[in-house]
Amino acid sequence: MKLGGIITKHFDELSNRELYEILKARCDVFIVEQNCPYTDIDGLDVVSTHLFIKRPDESVAACLRVFMKPDEENTAQIGRVVTTERGCGLGGKILHAGVIAAKEIYNAKSIYLEAQTYAIGYYAKEGFEVVSEPFLEDGIPHVKMRLSLDPEQ
Repeated sequence: MKLGGIITKHFDELSNRELYEILKARCDVFIVEQNCPYTDIDGLDVVSTHLFIKRPDESVAACLRVFMKPDEENTAQIGRVVTTERGCGLGGKILHAGVIAAKEIYNAKSIYLEAQTYAIGYYAKEGFEVVSEPFLEDGIPHVKMRLSLDPEQ
């Protein structure tokens, strides 16, 4: 499925090349660029819907994953939000598509994510609100954020 030119596939639908390019983009940004060794392969990719934007050479310019938060009813979680090309609007585009995917694919009533503190404004533009004090995740300051999709809340 495509949402505004963004490819949307469940893990089982990804080609080997697509999975490789998604994992490479995440590694390049989260592990190499941010100098943060952590376990990216956490078991959640296999239950996730992956959204990504490809370049003409098939590499990934932006991606994220969406899955149902296992410990919270009607709540989707967005994570591993990556853009390898900055300043051209891909981040906002992929995040907006992730919100749509949470609504349309998972019928979520709310969305949860954990944001690096420097990116709070990026998520706030899509309507996410900070719901926690800062905490360290793999040595990097983060906050918990939520977006209500239920008009009655």
